[in-house]
Amino acid sequence: LIYWCVDANLGIRNGFILITSNYVNNIFKLMFAGPRPYWVSDKVLPFAAESSFGVPSGHAQNAVGVWGIMAAGVRKQWAWGVALALAFLIGFSRWYLGVHFPHDVFMGWLLGGILLWAFMQFWNPVEAWLKQKTFGTQIFIALIVSVIFIALGAVSVGRLDGYTFPAEWRDNALRAGPLVPAPVSIEGFITSAGTLFGLAIGAAWIAARGGYQASGPVEKRALRYVIGLIGVVILWMGLGEVFPDNADLLSYFLRYVRYTLVGFWVSGGAPW
Repeated sequence: LIYWCVDANLGIRNGFILITSNYVNNIFKLMFAGPRPYWVSDKVLPFAAESSFGVPSGHAQNAVGVWGIMAAGVRKQWAWGVALALAFLIGFSRWYLGVHFPHDVFMGWLLGGILLWAFMQFWNPVEAWLKQKTFGTQIFIALIVSVIFIALGAVSVGRLDGYTFPAEWRDNALRAGPLVPAPVSIEGFITSAGTLFGLAIGAAWIAARGGYQASGPVEKRALRYVIGLIGVVILWMGLGEVFPDNADLLSYFLRYVRYTLVGFWVSGGAPW
């Protein structure tokens, strides 16, 4: 919505920090392998169910990064106030729902803050450096980063090879619903890698054609959003129904392709 209808530059930054934050969060979740409150105690009555490890909180981390980038783009004091309030309330909601310990949320806020600082410091220099490269070189760099994402993810998953989910945690988790926790998985890393690659291809492709501006009358912005959303539904949900969802190389490859197409559609296809 931000990219298509509000501000293209702000939207693309928002997309990249969200992808990066999700990826880093998955790395740390596997590093700490911490449980969720309702997994370890049947006295905790959760209002939601999650399948991944608990620490750090992805919602808290993403809130700091996404809303922080928004505030940095708006460059108004009130925007930072709104961003801080939203990040706090989103983190607090994870305690209330019973899906995170306080230290999970604090860790998420900390990592989100570090990522936000890094993006604010290095986005402009990196963007200027990439603009000096040819379109082919930009795509190659994006592919290399994407492959590194998957490789580091595979190493993180490999560290927990043979991990056995405690039976007590599983039994407690099932009280919250039929979702069986499956915290050791490479799927999240493939999703982030594919989306990043597609987003980068789309951004470079549209920039080579003169760039994209989100300005225009309200009705045109609304039409853009509808067109963009239809494409996302077709690629994300449609291909999700068609492609296999197994723990094998073919399924992982098709997941990568699927999210690459979604990323490209968001930053390139829909704007074009």
